[in-house]
Amino acid sequence: MNISFRQLRLFKALAETGSVTAAARLMHVTQPTASMQLKELSNSVGLPLFEIVGKKIYLTEAGKSLALTAQSISKEWENFDQTIASIKGIETGALKISVVSTAKYFIPRLVGNFCADHPGVDIALEVLNRDAVISRLESNLDDMAIMTQPPAHLEIQDEIFLENPLVCIAKKSHPLVGKKINLNDLANEFFVMREVGSGTRISCDLFFKDHKFSPKVRLTLGSNEAIKHAVGSGLGLSIVSMHSLTEYDLKSLVSILTINDFPIKSQWHIVTLKGKKFSPIAQIFHDHLLEKVSEINKSLLHIY
Repeated sequence: MNISFRQLRLFKALAETGSVTAAARLMHVTQPTASMQLKELSNSVGLPLFEIVGKKIYLTEAGKSLALTAQSISKEWENFDQTIASIKGIETGALKISVVSTAKYFIPRLVGNFCADHPGVDIALEVLNRDAVISRLESNLDDMAIMTQPPAHLEIQDEIFLENPLVCIAKKSHPLVGKKINLNDLANEFFVMREVGSGTRISCDLFFKDHKFSPKVRLTLGSNEAIKHAVGSGLGLSIVSMHSLTEYDLKSLVSILTINDFPIKSQWHIVTLKGKKFSPIAQIFHDHLLEKVSEINKSLLHIY
């Protein structure tokens, strides 16, 4: 097959945008030129790479396979670019990270520190729910993903880098605040919980199952901020990551209950697909995360 790198980049853009016009715009060519190159690419492969149904583009099986190949080649080229820049003593390149929503309480600070030390690096940070992070992981869209509950259905490389203690919070005026209690003392309490499928909810459900405890879930919410305000309003107790609690939360909204067997143990993981190698920039950021672990842990001391 006689396929050019430019054609592969164009097809990658088509797969990502789902539009010939958008792909042409990304590649800085006219739409007729893009259409002609895509036709030549299909001819070289010897199979249709996509079909148009109702003005929408769908990749064929051959097209999906080529899109993955184009993505892999493009990433390898970026890595080579970064390696050459590093040899020259220049730090440039792009870094893509996806994180679950609870990580937004500490990851942006770490990214900011990294950017200050490496101003030539462009960083794309996606803060999403767990399912969306896993979807990006499946498609190998990022240099790394950061989450608390890595997927079991994928072959991955998984590295624990930070503790993520989960604590039980209550309204500041709740009668259990300041007392030493057992989990069974919460049998008649209502709970406000994260949505099913979130990392925090998975950890909580496993903990409750191990301790044969069935919480009375009154409300399910998709964000820590909404949960803290719901608890502060007296709608029930909740279990949240210690990383999500700010000084304002603990002064004005909620208190942490002292319960035997708490905090619930959980960890933050750096996750990539099995066999994936870090680019030079991604490796530097990875090392940066590990260096900052003690600093993050110290920031939790004022909480618990």
